[in-house]
This record gives sequence, C-alpha cells and structure tokens, in this order.
Amino acid sequence: MRRNKKLDWLLSEPAATRLAHLASLSDEEKYELGPNWQLWARPEQLPPDGDWRVWLVMAGRGFGKTRTGAEWARQQVVGNPHVRLALVGASLAEARAVMVEGESGLLACCAPSRRPRFEPSLRRLTWPNGAQATLYSAAEPEALRGAQHSHAWCDEIGKWDNAGGRAVATWDNLLFGLRLGELPRVLATTTPRAVPLIERLLGEADTVMTRGRTEDNRTNLPARYIRDIRRTYGKSQLARQELDGELITDRAGALWTRALLEGCRDPAPPGGHARVVVAVDPPASAHGDACGIVVAALGHDGVARVLDDATVQRATPERWARAVAGAARSWQADRVVAEANQGGAMVESVLRAAEITLPVRLVHATRNKAARAEPVAALYEAGRVRHCGTFPALEDQLCGLVAGGGYHGPGRSPDRADATVWALSELLLGPRAEPRIVTDF
Repeated sequence: MRRNKKLDWLLSEPAATRLAHLASLSDEEKYELGPNWQLWARPEQLPPDGDWRVWLVMAGRGFGKTRTGAEWARQQVVGNPHVRLALVGASLAEARAVMVEGESGLLACCAPSRRPRFEPSLRRLTWPNGAQATLYSAAEPEALRGAQHSHAWCDEIGKWDNAGGRAVATWDNLLFGLRLGELPRVLATTTPRAVPLIERLLGEADTVMTRGRTEDNRTNLPARYIRDIRRTYGKSQLARQELDGELITDRAGALWTRALLEGCRDPAPPGGHARVVVAVDPPASAHGDACGIVVAALGHDGVARVLDDATVQRATPERWARAVAGAARSWQADRVVAEANQGGAMVESVLRAAEITLPVRLVHATRNKAARAEPVAALYEAGRVRHCGTFPALEDQLCGLVAGGGYHGPGRSPDRADATVWALSELLLGPRAEPRIVTDF
C-alpha cells in the first residue's frame, strides 16, 4: 500500500500551504487525519506492492519497526471483520508489553473509538467490527498447532529462542494455520541476527524484504541519542548490526557459528552451582583493548554456563580490578582466573589491592587465541556449554575466531572471548598445563 496522490501532493507543498489546507478541514476530517498512517509513514514503512506471503522488515534499532507492524496489523482489520490475526512475540510478556500496550503498539495506534478491547486472560483483542487478534509466545510452538489465522505479525524473530528448534517450529506451525481469507500474509519485524529462521526466510522466493538504519527515523529520535550512540559504537560490528541493520554472517572456518550459539541458549540459570569462576583477560594498557571479564558456572549436571559479560572498556588497573571484585561478589564466585602474560605479579597485586579474597589462579598462554579456543568450541558442539542470556559483543568475538587463522572479529583483540575460554577451560578442562616442548633433561 503506497501513498495516494492526494497525500503526495499535500506533503510536497510548502509548510504554509499545508497548514492552510489543514485549517480548512472539518473537525471530523481532522479527527481522521491523526491515525492516517499513509500520511505520516515513511515510504519504507508501507507494505510493498506485488504478490508476497512474507514481508520481512529487517532494520536497526529505533527504525520504527514496531510502529510499522502495529499499523500494518491495524490496516488489515479496517473494514474486514473476518480478520483473525496472530501476534507472535519472543514471549507472551513481550507480545503484550511491546506489540499491544507499548508506545507504538496496537492500542496506541488505534483511534479511541476504534480501539480493540484487550482481554489479557484470553490473550485476545477484539475490534468493534468483530475482527480479532490472539497473542502467542515463540517459546511455545505447540500453542499455534491447530490455530487458524488470516494474517500474522511476528516481532523480533531474530531473538526468538531456538533451543531445540523452537523458533523454527513456531514459524512452521504458524504457516500451517495461515489458511483463512483469500490472501494470508505475515509481517516479520526484526533487528538482524544470523539465526536459522532469518536465513531461511531470506532464501524463500515469496519473501520481500525492507532494510533500514536507525538514522532513517531521525526526525522521531532525540538528536543526542543518535550522536551518542554513534560515538559509542562507531562502525563496530555491533553497530553495523544493531544500528545499520546489517546481517552479520558467519566466517568460513569459524570455531563458533551463530546457529551454534543460538542452539546453546538458556533463558535463565538453574538454581545452585557446583562452582562459579570469574575469568579475566587484562589489557596491556589503560588506553588499549578492553579488559575481558566473564562469569561462568559449572552446574551439578556437568554443564557449564556463561552467566555474565562484565567486560570494561579503557579501564585503569584499579577500575578493572574493582569490576572483577564486583562480579565475584555478585555471583558468589569461588575463584578468579586471570591471564598473566602481561605481567603475572602485577596482575595478582592489582587484584589483591581490590580486596579480592578469593583464590586467584594465574594462567599463561603458550598458544595463539584460536588454538586455545578450539577445545572449548568442541565443548559447545558437544552440548556441554550454555549461555544464560544473550551477550552480543562476546558472541561476535567468538564468531571471529577462525581455526588456524587467528582472529577476524570486531576490535583488535578478542578480550571477551579469551576470558570465556579461560573460564570454561577452568571449569571443564581442568588446570592442565598447555602442551610445550621440554628441552631440559
């Protein structure tokens, strides 16, 4: 659906002409003008022409994806009481908070006289004309089995939990039930992530895609936000994904892939741990690389879990030592593991000065980072490591470690990834010395 000629004319006129025209409208016409999405939307926020089944809006944060989804869903309902809409979020809580009740959600987009009645206990919205929408969680694929719909809006599909193939199963069950009406369609809105579901959609012929950047919506975002976020993240890999809407794909030969990491994700750590360690990859100087600080735990089930990425940027020794101490207290760690290649005595003394009373084990790297990481990557493949949450910067670095090829990820050094390797080696591989050639007999 594109802007009509009358709206194009109005937007092309000088401000004085537009104001005069708006002033000449009746009260009823002015009332209708506010929710007229065709008037206010940017062209890329309007549905594409043509015969498509899936419209994939993959753009940076702040682009206006939620508003685009809510307005598209609202337009399907106008004049069509037979619409049965599926609203699928990463969880029911997110579907309600973002897609329905959020600042850009369905309730906010509808004029008061045409606002649907929301029944949270039934997960249902009902419009005055009889059209309905039902909320679903991507974490519960079976809830969509048997349900029938004419349209669907799926939000943030890149963050749907795919442990056990749940995200793909949710999508499949949705499509099987998308059989009402003459032209069933799905809108999927997401920030880019190289996960199996997005990669699958990009390869399907009946998918049309809209790309976009955070700056595309600058008129509706605080100027300071755009300036500060760009100054902080620049052209980093994280900024390319989260702000520029670029899909960061896997490198050939990478020890970790995006699909591997998505498959090892836990929503929350189980209660109780056999061991908890904080691993530290200290920077060579306060003005160089970040200080990698990662917390990991060994469960009673023999599975190691990454709990937190507490990495600090451009920190003095005093500051990063305090960060280590804080992480150890927060997670009740029983040991600190620190790489000592940059000066073992200095590292230990800095940690002790931060009042760390835990045992500190200094480890020395005798192989390059990728070689050290290979046995840990094998533990992920074997299902012995889980990530309790999402750690974008850490996971970008893991995916930049290439077998036999060193590091090709964001930044100069994989400080977060290195700390992760030390933590998991301590928990699962034991304090074994790295192989070395003995020359003294």
